[in-house]
Amino acid sequence: MTLAVSPASLTTPNGTTRPLVRIVIVGHVDHGKSTLVGRLLHETGSLPDGKLEMLKAVSARRGMPFEWSFLLDALQTERDQGITIDTTQISFRTRSRDVVLIDAPGHAEFLRNMITGASQADGAVLIIDALEGVRDQTRRHGYLLHLLGIKQVAVVVNKMDRVDFSAQRFQSISDEITEHLTSLGVTPTAVIPISARDGDGVAERTDNIRWYQGPTVVEALDALTPSQPLDQLALRLPVQAIYKFDDRRIVAGRIESGRLQAGDDIVIMPAGKIAKIKSVESWPVTPVAGPQGAGRSVGITLDRELFVERGDVIAHAGAAPRDTRRLRARIFWLHDQPLAEGASILVRLGTRETRATVVAIEKAVDPGDLGSVAAKAIARNHVGEIDLSLAQPVAADPAETFPRTGRLVIEVAGRIAGGGLVLSVESGQRAATADIVPVESALKPEERAARFRHTGAVLWFTGLPGSGKSTLAKAVERRLFDRGGSPILLDGDTLRAGLNSDLGFSPEDRSENIRRLAEIAAHLAANGHVAIVAAVSPARGDRDAARRIAGEHFREIYVATPAEVCEQRDPKGHYAKARAGTLQNFTGIGNDYQPPVASKLTIDTSAHSVAEAADKVETMLASSGVLVGELIDLAAHI
Repeated sequence: MTLAVSPASLTTPNGTTRPLVRIVIVGHVDHGKSTLVGRLLHETGSLPDGKLEMLKAVSARRGMPFEWSFLLDALQTERDQGITIDTTQISFRTRSRDVVLIDAPGHAEFLRNMITGASQADGAVLIIDALEGVRDQTRRHGYLLHLLGIKQVAVVVNKMDRVDFSAQRFQSISDEITEHLTSLGVTPTAVIPISARDGDGVAERTDNIRWYQGPTVVEALDALTPSQPLDQLALRLPVQAIYKFDDRRIVAGRIESGRLQAGDDIVIMPAGKIAKIKSVESWPVTPVAGPQGAGRSVGITLDRELFVERGDVIAHAGAAPRDTRRLRARIFWLHDQPLAEGASILVRLGTRETRATVVAIEKAVDPGDLGSVAAKAIARNHVGEIDLSLAQPVAADPAETFPRTGRLVIEVAGRIAGGGLVLSVESGQRAATADIVPVESALKPEERAARFRHTGAVLWFTGLPGSGKSTLAKAVERRLFDRGGSPILLDGDTLRAGLNSDLGFSPEDRSENIRRLAEIAAHLAANGHVAIVAAVSPARGDRDAARRIAGEHFREIYVATPAEVCEQRDPKGHYAKARAGTLQNFTGIGNDYQPPVASKLTIDTSAHSVAEAADKVETMLASSGVLVGELIDLAAHI
């Protein structure tokens, strides 16, 4: 929400667009932020008629001096009377700008506000108390501005009346803060002496500061350059959800930058899949005609069936983000426990969440004492640059070029533990271009179904080592083949000896192993084959990811043979290796195996023969619509 006490159109009377500047205001507690904001509202004519006089009268009746900060408190109490206010965002107008002023009560709150995308600041106002001078907190705020990539900073030295408007005191503070900000790569646009309480330097240069020749606060705000409009950047649409309505599959999300419309060629990252936007959907009127720009939440349909999931990023072909599993980021750490090399964390980039490992830490310092020795861990309220290895590929941009999608959040135990900016994406990663054009099969699904007498499917056999997955999978493969079908067996161990021989057994490698299996199986199913996967796939999350990749083709079959039976008959020696500590004991030691909670079929091979178990699979395929024609008739008589 934004303070809108004086309705302000974003266009001038002649219809031209007024620049909009977002400015974050930071400073130590009691340095006068609320007083300055109240004074700015008054000086720019942004207060409701009679509001100032009323508050002055109330103060007089109570026998207390009027304070400009009372304005914010009074407006807050009138929220239910048609005045919209948020204590963090305040809107007003200068002569040439529409300004959104973002209040940041403290560095931790400031960071949470900024890194979660609640605001995008074009510049900042940093307030310093003339009597107290530059404090450690002031230096931290300066470093936070640097951390978040804010280059335009106007410094306000407030409460000059408490130092008798001393030019010498002002110059001393100006030199100190300018040196600090310059060391961070930030050159102040202005350093302004003011008394927010009395109005000196806010909108006019009074006699008290006649020795000062620079801009007033209002003039400094007018001089800030708005960032490039988001509509003019390349398209970035992080996917939030996928919905099915009638026969439409709608990919929904918020356009963070750029524009899109029906007919655009797009690429879905990080997979690099190419498609064309068939329609743009909205509510209540759909489809939507014409271009849709940044800030709009839309749904789109595509001209072909592709697997799309939450966290993907849609861009125009030829102007896509990079796909990567390595990032460098500059972060601010909020957690009680220091962040150390080797730590496993959860990283959020837009709508994507992924596990990550901290590979390296550099420049870990206390922003209040930049002369301190760099450490190999980042302590609470400290900053540092880190290299991250991600468990799965993501689409990422450097924050310098894409501020909306170049920020990341770090979570620990479900709470924000830090966040900051993506500095760089590991070079050498593939950037999707229009040269990558998937080729569709010349055969239609109906033609394959008529030939094979089944539709495409992914049968995912999961269970403990020795449960009978591979034996049952081969029996089902033989059944379907003998009846004219096209089954293809994808055994987990067989693929680990070839395609996935570069992977180990860490959680990240296991996830990648399952992802590759699922991609192959989904491709086979999309082309009418029955892909039969036999893989322990112990992590429920990995199997859920496989389900998302295969979509409606996926059918999970849980081979729920008891652990003691698996131990006795494990033909591949996995259980013995688990007992020796090579893989961890899937039967309970370490609780590594996570049984399905909603499998399509559950089979205990210790209670059924191989033929009986295969019969159950075949019946399931018939009842779920995979088998067609004669196979349904055959299965119905089992």
